[in-house]
Amino acid sequence: MAAPLRQARNRMVVHTAVPLGVEAPKADGRVWYASYGSNMHMDRLAAYLAGGTPPGATRSYPGCRDRRAPERSIAVQLDGCLYFATESPVWTGGRGFYDPSAPGRLLGRAHLVTVGQVSDIAAQEMYRDPSSGGTDLDLAKVLRDGRDEAGSGRYETLICPGTFGGIPVLTFTAPWSLRDVEPLMPSAAYLRYLAGGLLESGPWREREIADYLSACPGASGSWTAGQVLELLATRRGR
Repeated sequence: MAAPLRQARNRMVVHTAVPLGVEAPKADGRVWYASYGSNMHMDRLAAYLAGGTPPGATRSYPGCRDRRAPERSIAVQLDGCLYFATESPVWTGGRGFYDPSAPGRLLGRAHLVTVGQVSDIAAQEMYRDPSSGGTDLDLAKVLRDGRDEAGSGRYETLICPGTFGGIPVLTFTAPWSLRDVEPLMPSAAYLRYLAGGLLESGPWREREIADYLSACPGASGSWTAGQVLELLATRRGR
């Protein structure tokens, strides 16, 4: 990594959420959508927002009712754990999920979007078209309790770990926890994409990313940090 880029990464801030109850969330129609999987990539998120097919993908997304880009995107660290489980028909291998109750840390990228946009992203995660009668999520329960199982689908449980600058942080995961499922090894393509998304997010170096992903349940014992580094090297064409 060139010295100027390394120095720039060192100056970037990793944001941590202020727990719910410490400060009252702002009711201005905006939320931080905390992505920890493929939507850390701006080109993939753009397909969820504006519609289209992300580079290298086969699935096309209808997009949100509000197609504007995020107001801002930041690197985040949340309490909990990233783990891989259940077979992905897109990537093959295990999907990424978030267990906020498990020990550890989750690295990701939070995008400042509207409540309508995060509602439509959630709909598309479950293969629904928000343009066909899309409605905004009711956030009252998740902002009060930090969790709302809005449905039984794999990404229909809403989690609010806290706020950034008074604005609620929201993400989606499965209704089950890490202890309820058998971890499943992620594919090379998926792990490479997640590693690239974390690298694109800014502050983390390649070795940090490799150590983090290789230690996540599902990847641990199947992928070493060295192998994840090789995936990143392949991605960058070195």
